[in-house]
Amino acid sequence: MVGALPGDPHCLHGEAAIYGIHICDAEDVNELTQTVDTISMNSIQNPLSRMTLSVILSSLCAVADATDDDEVVRVFIFAGQSNMVGSDSKVDDIKRFPPFAGLENPQSGVRFSYCIGRQNKSRSDGWVNLQPVNNVVGPELSFARKVTQNVDAPIAIIKCAAGGTHLGGDWNPEQPEGFRMYPLALDLIRTSLRTLDEQNIAYRIEGFMWHQGENDMFNEDYMASYGTNLAKFLVRWRHDLKTPDLKFYIGELCTKTIWGMDLRPRMYAISQGQKTVTDADELAEYIPTSHVGVEIGGGVGLHYHYGTLGQLEHGVNYADGYLRTIGRSPARANRTLQKWPYKQGSPVKLFVLAGHRNMEGERAFVQELKTLRPELLKDNQSIAYRYSIGGGNRTSGGWEPLGPAGYYDTFGPEVSFADTLDTNLDDNIAIAKFTHSGSQMNDWTPEGSMARARHLYPQFITFIRDSVKKLKDEGHEVELAGIFYHAGENEMSMPSYRKNAATWLESTITSSRKDLELPQLKWYVSQQSPTDHERVNSIDVTSQLETLATADSNLVHIKTFDLPEQPKQLVLDTAGILRLGEVIAETFLQTPSR
Repeated sequence: MVGALPGDPHCLHGEAAIYGIHICDAEDVNELTQTVDTISMNSIQNPLSRMTLSVILSSLCAVADATDDDEVVRVFIFAGQSNMVGSDSKVDDIKRFPPFAGLENPQSGVRFSYCIGRQNKSRSDGWVNLQPVNNVVGPELSFARKVTQNVDAPIAIIKCAAGGTHLGGDWNPEQPEGFRMYPLALDLIRTSLRTLDEQNIAYRIEGFMWHQGENDMFNEDYMASYGTNLAKFLVRWRHDLKTPDLKFYIGELCTKTIWGMDLRPRMYAISQGQKTVTDADELAEYIPTSHVGVEIGGGVGLHYHYGTLGQLEHGVNYADGYLRTIGRSPARANRTLQKWPYKQGSPVKLFVLAGHRNMEGERAFVQELKTLRPELLKDNQSIAYRYSIGGGNRTSGGWEPLGPAGYYDTFGPEVSFADTLDTNLDDNIAIAKFTHSGSQMNDWTPEGSMARARHLYPQFITFIRDSVKKLKDEGHEVELAGIFYHAGENEMSMPSYRKNAATWLESTITSSRKDLELPQLKWYVSQQSPTDHERVNSIDVTSQLETLATADSNLVHIKTFDLPEQPKQLVLDTAGILRLGEVIAETFLQTPSR
């Protein structure tokens, strides 16, 4: 069976090398035939060699039937708990996110076999076309589309996932408990692959996408042993599936959710266990996902799940990881400065933009920009722009022209901010943007928190220094015109974070001036309307920020409370992001001591 061969299903290795044979394509099949014709089976005295030749001969027909690698089905396994299921997502919401339009429809070229859920399981009972199940959006939908856009071979997806399950028990290969997910998934995979065998369809298992861990953090033993359990999990799958080189893609738990805030130490412990495994296992890759969109719930708005947008982006992250593995990553748009925009030796004002999900532009899409402000789609070659967004998940290639540059076809307030400045200033301006939508305000303080991997302050200061230096290296006198920081959106909703927001901000501002050796450095801090809910209304975060600004003549507090009406709390849509950029630019222009 071609699909059962390890590695490339068209290549026979090992004992075949005795005869100098390496079978990879039709020409090699012909060579094998000619070689066999010259070998007399009876002339081979070594029984092991005779047996080896017999194996080669029996494989000849299978290889001949599958000489074109692009005909071999790539099989991907998706497994995990609720954020792999797609909990709290809705198919009808896909239309709200233009980059993913059409994924509500079946993908007829993609095979799909699934068993999803706990007590009440949804089963495909064989292979069907890839499609949403039970009105839920899973990451496999966007994964499949991106992979098929970049790989010629057909793909198939086997998915087994159930919310609220843990690796220590349900998914434990040695002693499965509870919903006994490991034997359930193993049986689903074997049964699905057996069907392909029966249909004489050549395939190979290409990758295993895993997203799980939240439930293990509630059990002290499971949390402490997550890394050990995950390593054993990977070993057992490779053994049971007879795929010693199976690549695993381990999805990061989303730090933007409410659990990423109030259970920060526990989430961090799981992430460290995951990283221990991916650091040690060259066939396991850690896939960052904390920067993807998160569902906005009722009440204060915070949520536990990715929801529709997050799931779609979640799938893109896995696809990107796989495409990198096989060297098929799609080329990024060529965003290069046609020429250096400033005259030699001229002064340049550098504006630093920083913050979380709205400064990043989580729900601002270029497809909608085309309707609202089409002129901003075009790169502005007169403004140099560099960036690090999503905690470094996307960075600029040096200085680029100012324009939309976010992942997932998104952009931030920098496009309208820069346009407003460019229209009203004669100075040379450059923009540097540093964001991480999966962070909270304590991650930006010099102290950070116990979750050291999320400590952004050192990288932030280094990013600013590098931006200044790169402009000076071009021969310019550089004025750091200010840091424009949009206060954490989640901090406007979670009580303990809302209470500490002003204190954390003050620490960051004070330390930045010291470390950048600019004691009068201007900070422009924008704040959107805080959540209006009985759980948090007793904490007047606006007054706390006002008090901080009153005591600091170089801190400008910008209340962006008159943004266009928004469909969701916390996150701004395309119109809101455009207006945010305009407001903070207008405030800068109106500040007397700027």
